Amino acid sequence: MPVSNIDFNEYVKGYPNFPKPGILFRDIGPLLASAKGMYSAIEQFEVQLSGIKLDLVAGIESRGFLFSTLLAARLGIGSMMIRKPGKLPGQLVHQSYDLEYGSATLTIQKDAQVAGRSILLIDDLLATGGTMAAAKSLLQGCGAVVPVCAVVVELAALGGRTVIDAPVIALQVYDD
Repeated sequence: MPVSNIDFNEYVKGYPNFPKPGILFRDIGPLLASAKGMYSAIEQFEVQLSGIKLDLVAGIESRGFLFSTLLAARLGIGSMMIRKPGKLPGQLVHQSYDLEYGSATLTIQKDAQVAGRSILLIDDLLATGGTMAAAKSLLQGCGAVVPVCAVVVELAALGGRTVIDAPVIALQVYDD
């Protein structure tokens, strides 16, 4: 099937001064509401991942889940969740990281059996890269291999790609 060449910018709406003055919020709501947009997003990810052996797709809470399960189904592999504390049962592995004004933690289940597996890490947005880098570190600390990361939107001016230490696939890149 030929790849749908769409302009993802048409499916991402900008909201100036949200959630606070000076911030331009990039909303993927229109993409999620469009069957054509979502189909094209998953198709584009699949094409860009061709030739990379993957065993799982790991979605970062919470919007990463929206893409991880669809893409995993398309690739014929499993999906897993990387969650905030208090969201997963059982014994957990934790990874804390610093934010601009504080810190946060991500978790996976200890029995997730990721050691030796090749895992695509996916989220909706890449900004400063802290969350993606922490998720990657969490997986690698459990023995997984993360050959590539993927996002729908990248805010390139914030430099997140530079802290990931892996190739990053982005469907829409903004430089502002």
